[in-house]
Amino acid sequence: MAVRPLARAVIGFGFTEHGDASRLGWVTIPEPVPGPEEVRVRLHATAFNRLDRFVLEGIPGVPIERPHVLGGDGAGVVDALGESVTDLAPGDRVLINPGLWDASCEACRKGQEALCRSYQIVGEHTQGTMTERVVVPRRNLHRIPEPFDDAEAAALPLVYQTAWRALLTVGELGRGERVAIIGAGGGVAPAVLQLARLLGGEVTVLSRSPEKLERAAALGAAQGVLLPPGGSIDQLLWSASGKRGFDLIFDSVGEASVPRSVRALARGGRLVVIGATTGPMAALDLRTLFWRQASIRGSTMASRSEFAAMLEAVTAAALHPVIDSRFPFAEARAAFERFASPAAFGKVVVEHPA
Repeated sequence: MAVRPLARAVIGFGFTEHGDASRLGWVTIPEPVPGPEEVRVRLHATAFNRLDRFVLEGIPGVPIERPHVLGGDGAGVVDALGESVTDLAPGDRVLINPGLWDASCEACRKGQEALCRSYQIVGEHTQGTMTERVVVPRRNLHRIPEPFDDAEAAALPLVYQTAWRALLTVGELGRGERVAIIGAGGGVAPAVLQLARLLGGEVTVLSRSPEKLERAAALGAAQGVLLPPGGSIDQLLWSASGKRGFDLIFDSVGEASVPRSVRALARGGRLVVIGATTGPMAALDLRTLFWRQASIRGSTMASRSEFAAMLEAVTAAALHPVIDSRFPFAEARAAFERFASPAAFGKVVVEHPA
């Protein structure tokens, strides 16, 4: 009788029970093995996203395997190839597109993978990247552009694809249009700022932090609007727009800001909601929408072609992903604490041992 070899365990940073950051620690999971048309990546760098906090807390209706490893973003080298993968070799430098689609539903057949009926995200519906090795479909890997180091490659995928789709496909940004970003920190706001400028938008950033407004100005924001305690978002933005309103507003704050963001829209303006960190429920004055013929749109992640277009545009423009800080893998907890801090500006990256 043949004896199967014991599965090798790998160490990851994650949790065994849902809750707050006190639940985080080192966990072990079986080493993943690539199946047909899959690739195993040895990770050199990974990055946190807002989604990691939601996964830790638990997402209603989303079953999450435990122990669970956090992380959707990752970059490294090809470690092992599954059957039928012939265009990559061990050692090739790659970054991961964390969006997973079935490639068979109607939306996927139309090239709209972000609308896939069974869309998933690495680190939410599967084990994440805050570990030694991860397996993903071959179609989710892209060669790392030469100007990027591993940390920059890991800082790019989730937030820059989100920004690209939200700006172009959903937001329909036109050259010369006025763009406002609610909040200047985290990972996605700097990405929206960089890409909006690249695509010809005139960007205004609103923040409670003078330091973050200075960082935004260094990235090319035309205006920085300081939100004082008790300040009114709509009044401040309306004034900053010369009382014309903004053509495109990006809001990831949600419940606390969306009603006022709507009131700062120009005629024909679009509010693109890409998050809801303060809560999912918002009460609106609908008269503003129909009188100004404005709209509210939701956006998340990107299609396969949008991801490729984003990567090509970022590379051609020599944009570098904004990194707040880098931590060694052994200090993943400290990295998460920095990521969760309001002071963070850009991505917090975890670098793995060689």
